[in-house]
Amino acid sequence: MLAPKKTKYRKGHKGRSRKRTVETRGITIEFGTIGLQALTAAYVDGRQIEAARKVISRFTKRGGKVWIRIFPDKPITQRPPEMTMGGGKGSLDHYVFPVKPGRIIFEIDGIEPAMAKEALRKAGHKLPVKTRVIEK
Repeated sequence: MLAPKKTKYRKGHKGRSRKRTVETRGITIEFGTIGLQALTAAYVDGRQIEAARKVISRFTKRGGKVWIRIFPDKPITQRPPEMTMGGGKGSLDHYVFPVKPGRIIFEIDGIEPAMAKEALRKAGHKLPVKTRVIEK
């Protein structure tokens, strides 16, 4: 599973919604020829990224090259169930990447376009965001 090896602070702030609701960085295909683009916003965690990567790897029979354009580095904490209020912030549970509409999540190159598109379409089903396959 994807997670940072070392962080400056163990627990992070939740953050607030910003005025800009679409992504401005990571919105163009830079490395491959076909990419998977997010159409909605959500937190994507390391398990979901790994599940999508496995689908791509299996479908393409480990051919071509795959780039993962997101990395979960935002810590999410959680309190134990049935615990009363007070007592401070919960312990670290997992890491996520906040995806906004327009962000490229995966890129593929080195295999035939029809196979790459189908692999990315299947990988999109593993993610909590609506996605579309785009070409360079």
